[in-house]
Amino acid sequence: MLSFWPSRAIKTNQDLLPETPWTHIFYNDFWGTLLTHSGSHKSYRPLCTLSFRLNHAVGGLDPWSYHLVNVLLHAAVTGVFTSFSKTLLGDGCWTFMAGLLFASHPIHTEAVAGIVGRADVGASLFFLLSLLCYIKHCSTRGSSARTWGWFLGTGLCAGCSMLWKEQGVTVLAVSAVYDVFVFHRLKVKQILPAICKRKNLSLFLSISLLTFWGTSLLGARLYWMGNKPPSFSNSDNPAADSDSLLARTLTFFYLPTKNLWLLLCPDTLSFDWSMDAVPLLRTVCDWRNLHTVAFYTGLLLLAYYGLKSPGVERECNGKVVTNGKQNANGHSCHSDGEYRNSESKPSLAAKAENGIKNNAAQRSPLPSTENIVVLSLSLLIIPFVPATNLFFYVGFVIAERVLYIPSMGFCLLVTVGARALYVKVQKRFLKSLIFYATATLIVFYGLKTAIRNGDWQNEEMLYRSGIKVNPAKAWGNLGNVLKSQSKISEAESAYRNALYYRSNMADMLYNLGLLLQENSRFAEALHYYKLAIGSRPTLASAYLNTGIILMNQGKTEEARRTFLKCSEIPDENLKDPHAHKSSVTSCLYNLGKLYHEQGHYEDALSVYKEAIQKMPRQFAPQSLYNMMGEAYMRLSKLPEAEHWYMESLRSKTDHIPAHLTYGKLLALTGRKSEAEKFFLKAIELDPTKGNCYMHYGQFLLEEARLIEAAEMAKKAAELDSTEFDVVFSAAHMLRQASLNEAAEKYYDLAARLRPNYPAALMNLGAILHLNGRLQKAEANYLRALQLKPDDVITQSNLRKLWNIMEKQGLKTSKT
Repeated sequence: MLSFWPSRAIKTNQDLLPETPWTHIFYNDFWGTLLTHSGSHKSYRPLCTLSFRLNHAVGGLDPWSYHLVNVLLHAAVTGVFTSFSKTLLGDGCWTFMAGLLFASHPIHTEAVAGIVGRADVGASLFFLLSLLCYIKHCSTRGSSARTWGWFLGTGLCAGCSMLWKEQGVTVLAVSAVYDVFVFHRLKVKQILPAICKRKNLSLFLSISLLTFWGTSLLGARLYWMGNKPPSFSNSDNPAADSDSLLARTLTFFYLPTKNLWLLLCPDTLSFDWSMDAVPLLRTVCDWRNLHTVAFYTGLLLLAYYGLKSPGVERECNGKVVTNGKQNANGHSCHSDGEYRNSESKPSLAAKAENGIKNNAAQRSPLPSTENIVVLSLSLLIIPFVPATNLFFYVGFVIAERVLYIPSMGFCLLVTVGARALYVKVQKRFLKSLIFYATATLIVFYGLKTAIRNGDWQNEEMLYRSGIKVNPAKAWGNLGNVLKSQSKISEAESAYRNALYYRSNMADMLYNLGLLLQENSRFAEALHYYKLAIGSRPTLASAYLNTGIILMNQGKTEEARRTFLKCSEIPDENLKDPHAHKSSVTSCLYNLGKLYHEQGHYEDALSVYKEAIQKMPRQFAPQSLYNMMGEAYMRLSKLPEAEHWYMESLRSKTDHIPAHLTYGKLLALTGRKSEAEKFFLKAIELDPTKGNCYMHYGQFLLEEARLIEAAEMAKKAAELDSTEFDVVFSAAHMLRQASLNEAAEKYYDLAARLRPNYPAALMNLGAILHLNGRLQKAEANYLRALQLKPDDVITQSNLRKLWNIMEKQGLKTSKT
């Protein structure tokens, strides 16, 4: 079972969390974005999201329970589909084979193994239940008052199916096809006359109600999503974005052909078919147009076969009579050839023929092969229509999970075709051959499903399996996986492979930049961030990381401009507005820190307040609140500072920085015992964090507990020996505790950590001066003055040092 998460649908979807009101599910799309937002995918699937929320309530983010529900749903759909097939094919092995064919088809792997595929599986379950209810409605119409109860079930299940996934509403059209072409067995030219006849008022009423309910559902959904279709990027659906009408037309006509081939021969499957996985058909000379012609020719021939009259028809007392047999209950009888037993002692394969020994006295006659072909075609085509780009553009080229419902029609077509051939041939050998060939197809499909499930075992295997179909997307996703496994060089290679196939992928440019930044290759990281911004100017996270690098490099003005530009980017038409708002909030947070470090505390507060206004629900605000408290504390507004420190601790009770800063505030306001408790709590929360010992040491130093302060300073410097601020502060505390030898050690370490920082060199010089290492002290003073020539303290210390050196007869650089 696949154990990684579709992050936007589940991992970062706030609608799954218990603190989010469950009613939000009915206002947001599948990904947790408000339906009316310009960037929403408009995928309104509240029942599926509700099932995820229930999973989350029971097992959190444990993937096992999510996969279990998917498998159980697929088993339920298979069982209901088999029951549906029984109403068409009767008892026997052909019905069983139809169920096995559906259960084992490899095209279902994505829908069942992928957690978000639950939308398709759940929609299919209610799709079939709605269709079965309508079949009951037809069979009881005019003879029982319960018939309208069955119709009500049809409408409710159709609505539920649509609330699992949009294409579920198409069951109403399939139900109409069943009523007209299967139950009443009308030909196209007979539909209008039949409806106009008084005896067919029930048919007219049923079709009218189906139409009304379908229109109402679609109208309500369109209104609920803001009366606007979704918009998609070029990479999602390249044909829709093509400027060439010919390319769009040829490609859109070809794509159903490619989908049918995936149903017929699912040899090459992929987790993603976007971008250039299916190259556009740009000219009529493209050889793939031959596939298109063959596909639509075959489709028309099947439709003609299904709709033609199987024999001489006439009406007798208002009921159809075919070959002299009356159509009981509106169903048609099989032809004689389909009901006779061709052999006196049938083989195992012969026993598989449904209808050979059906007792007409015991049950209603089954639909003819032609009827089933029509219904199968409607099941194959109608649910697929929303994915054809015929009425609106969709956000994918091919999606295997979308074929979950249409595959029912395909499985029925294969089964009824095999059964028709079986009935037609006379020799036992040929009958056995057809039967066992069908069984072999099921076995091959099952084996392919088992192999494909192996690809879905983990992310790495899945993405590697997709490289031959969609190399750009597959290499990019594989890079993310390898990075999470700390395989840095392999991850970098994967990102570069992705960019080789598609150089303008903003996400991939950003991910490569992030990898380089995390490995201290800042110049390269900046290059790729700038490329990512050039490819997608609204990519706030790229601005954020660019600003952070610039700030750390001391380019404060450039960093300030970058953060400001990021904060002004609107979230209009963005697919993930929550992530965008999080990045914008982080930009404002870092801009506030920049102002804070420059001593502009009022400006910092203004920016922090803007960040609070813009931050999304999922943003963790504890650091922002803590910095608000810091700014107020610097402005000596202690009540306001205390309020924000408390807010920080309320939002995250184990937030260590808030414990430390609040402890400092308590110490400043004379609440010493309370302050010490917060310092000790910070150490308890993370005993390996030197910064906690450093702050506690400073508190002890102020309380004149010098020995304890010195111990805390040493502990802090040992734990965070690469953190300049910690080491430098530890050296200060040791010096104040008159432990000058230890202080010299850590001042020296601080100077090595930041060799171009004048304060570190000046302080090292000062401690060397005190410890009598005069020539080394002079060298450090001089280096500090080279970096900061106008530093008065360093100049004064150097003059004092020279006076001592001259008295001792030592040579100075002055002389």
